[in-house]
Amino acid sequence: SITINEIDVTKMPEYKRAKYIGRVFQDPMVGTAGNMQIEENLILAMRRGKSLGLKWAFKDSEQAFFKERLALLGLGLENRLSARMGLLSGGQRQRVGIAMALALDPVLLIGDEPTSALDVTTQSQVVMQNVLQLTDKLVAEHNLTTLMITHNMRDALRFGNRLIMMDSGRIIYDVKGEEKKKLTVADLLQKFEVAGENALSDRMVLGAK
Repeated sequence: SITINEIDVTKMPEYKRAKYIGRVFQDPMVGTAGNMQIEENLILAMRRGKSLGLKWAFKDSEQAFFKERLALLGLGLENRLSARMGLLSGGQRQRVGIAMALALDPVLLIGDEPTSALDVTTQSQVVMQNVLQLTDKLVAEHNLTTLMITHNMRDALRFGNRLIMMDSGRIIYDVKGEEKKKLTVADLLQKFEVAGENALSDRMVLGAK
């Protein structure tokens, strides 16, 4: 069973479950609508999990809220609410995706490999870390329970206070607190080697470098 704040969401339809969960998608092109304005994307996020009807979607009172949230991204997008999402870079779209995921102050935030779709270049490596640092900052400010799925072992060690390692749907290692802080990449690689020769993927090895 899956419970969030003692609410059983195991068989709950996705559109009802959405009001409890914010999600940063693996691919920012999937998590945002490129043909719509930044503001329109945020409006969709604000309506997530709510009953919808035939009424005017834009509310003047929400614009100030959108500008406040976008200002936290440090990109100046709070002054470009009418810009098309498709004009933004992948890193910018992913950061707007973070703002969208937090629009309703969810109970749980899920980061589904939030940087894996960004190009692996020197510049994008900086963008990736900025995306993760921004997420970490907002999570701390909102005291938000967050689950990040990643194959990057350095990120797994750097962020969060608990680490759960899985192989073929099985939990093979669960560590938290001070014990987690003492772990190194070499320790994690060894854990996967113990789990079996198929447990260690190329993506994990690359993420360890």
